[in-house]
Amino acid sequence: MTRLSPSQETALAAVAARQPEHSDWCATIFSYGETAWREYQSCDWYVKRLRAEGFTVEEGSGGMPTAFCAEWSNGPESKGGPVIGMYAEYDAVPGNCQAASTRREPREGLGFQAGGHTDPHSGLGIAGLAGLLATKAAMEKHGIRGGLRFTGEPAEKVRGSKPIHAAKGYYDGLAAILSFHPFYMLPMCNTVRWDTHCGAGWSMIYRFICDEPEAWGRAAHAGLDGAPIPQSHSAVRAPGANDALTLMFQLSKSLRDSMLPHQGGWSISEAILTAGQATADNLPAGLAEIQYMMRVPTIAMAEAVTAALDRNAAHVAAMTGCRYERHWVCKSRPGLANHSIARVVWQAMQAAGAPEWGEEARSMAREIQANLGLDPMDDPFIPEMTRLIDPEAAERILREDLPPSQRNSTSDDYTDMTWHAPTARFYIARPALRAPKGYAYPSWVMNALGGIPATIDPMVTRAAGVLALSALRILEDATIREEMAAEFRARTAEAPIPPQCDYPPPIHFRWPEYVTTPRGRDWWIPSAMPGA
Repeated sequence: MTRLSPSQETALAAVAARQPEHSDWCATIFSYGETAWREYQSCDWYVKRLRAEGFTVEEGSGGMPTAFCAEWSNGPESKGGPVIGMYAEYDAVPGNCQAASTRREPREGLGFQAGGHTDPHSGLGIAGLAGLLATKAAMEKHGIRGGLRFTGEPAEKVRGSKPIHAAKGYYDGLAAILSFHPFYMLPMCNTVRWDTHCGAGWSMIYRFICDEPEAWGRAAHAGLDGAPIPQSHSAVRAPGANDALTLMFQLSKSLRDSMLPHQGGWSISEAILTAGQATADNLPAGLAEIQYMMRVPTIAMAEAVTAALDRNAAHVAAMTGCRYERHWVCKSRPGLANHSIARVVWQAMQAAGAPEWGEEARSMAREIQANLGLDPMDDPFIPEMTRLIDPEAAERILREDLPPSQRNSTSDDYTDMTWHAPTARFYIARPALRAPKGYAYPSWVMNALGGIPATIDPMVTRAAGVLALSALRILEDATIREEMAAEFRARTAEAPIPPQCDYPPPIHFRWPEYVTTPRGRDWWIPSAMPGA
C-alpha cells in the first residue's frame, strides 16, 4: 500500500480526533477488571456506547449474558453489500488486581486477589471499537457501500464465547474478520500471522458429587443395617468430593506424560473452582469442581487427552464414594491461514507504522524502574515495540522451534472465526520494559503498563488505525474480496472441521466474581484479609 485512499485518510483523522475519548474508554474498562462470564459492567458499557454510535445491538448473543452483537450498514441501499467483522474482548484475570500506577497496589477498595487485565483486553477491546468507529465515519463520508458487525466476546481467558458464536452463526456471511491482539514477544510483535495459526483449545469442568456418603458405610459393613443411629463423629462415611478432587489433581499430573507424545507443543493446566464449604466439621464435602484447559495442535490430540481425563475422573469418583459429571467450557478448532487478507493487513501496518511512545510514557516507565530499586534507563522500553516484522520472516522464526508436520501452535479461540470468513490475526506491540541483565520484572509491571494511559494509548491508537485501513481496503476493492474468498473456500474444503460446540454456555458455575453484600461490594475473596 503505497498511498492511502481518501477514505483511509478520513479514518486515520477520525482515530486521531477521538483519541482522548479512546483513552478515557480504555481506562474505564481497565478499572472494571471483570473476569470470565461475569463482565456485566463492561458489556453494558459497550452496548450503550455502540447504540449511541448508531449501531443496532443484540444483547446476550448466543445465550451468553455478557456477550453482544452490534450491526450497522451504510443506509438501506447497502443491504447485501460486504460486511466486515471486528470484535471486543473485555475479560480480566483473577488474582491480578493492579491499579494504573507505577508501584504495586490494587485498584482502590480491592485486594490483589481481585480481577485485573493482563493481556490487556481493556486495550484490545477499545482498539477494536475505535477502529470500528473510524471505519464507519469514513464509510459515511465517502458513501462506501457495506456494513459492519461488532461482537462482544466474553470469557476469552477460558476460550469461552467464540466457539459458541461460531456454532450459532454470528460469523457467517462476513466478507472478512479482523482479529487484533496486543503482544510483545518475538516473533509475534507488530506483524501478521502467516501460515502457523493457533491450535485447538478444549476446556472442561469435572464436577464430583457425593450424594449419599452414608452408602459407603453400608456397603462396607452390610451387617450393620438396622443398627441404632451411630455416634455422628465416629460414623463411617464416604471420603467425599474434596478427596475426589485432590486425587484427580494429583493423578492427572502424574499421568500427564502418558496422555500424548512429547511433541507438538501441547500443554494442559488446571484450576479449582469449588472445594467443599468453609466449615471444619467432619462431614464429607458434597461438591468439588476442577477445570482443565488443554492447548493442542489438533482435534485428535484434544480427544485423546479428554479420554485420559475421563478415565481418571471415573476412577477417583469410584474410590471416594462420588459420582462425576463433565461439563464443557470450550471446544475451539485449530486456525486456518489466509494469505490474501494477511497481505492486506500487513500493507496497512506498513502504512500506519509501528506504535511510538513519547516522553510521558518513558517517564512513567522510569518511575516504575526506580520504584523497583533499579537504575532508570534513558530508553526503558524494549526496541522491538517500535519495529515492524515481516509476516513471512516472523513465520520462519516461529517454525524454528516446531516440527515440520505441526501445522498449528498454542491456542486462542479467534481460530473458530477462521472457519467462517477470511480472517487476519495481527499483533501490535504492547508496552514492555528493558530488563537489566539477569533481572525479571514482577508480573504487576506489565499489568500496570496496560492501564496507564501514557503507556497503553499508543498501542490502542495504532491498532485502531490498522483495523480501519484494512477494513476500508477490503470494502473498496472487490478484487481483493474475491481473492480472499477464493482462498477461504479452498482452505476450508481441504479438511473441513465443523463447529465443535455441542454444549450450552457454561455460565452457571462458580466463576470468580465481584459480590455485593451488606458489607459492600468486594471481590468474592474479601479484600480486608491480610495479604489479600
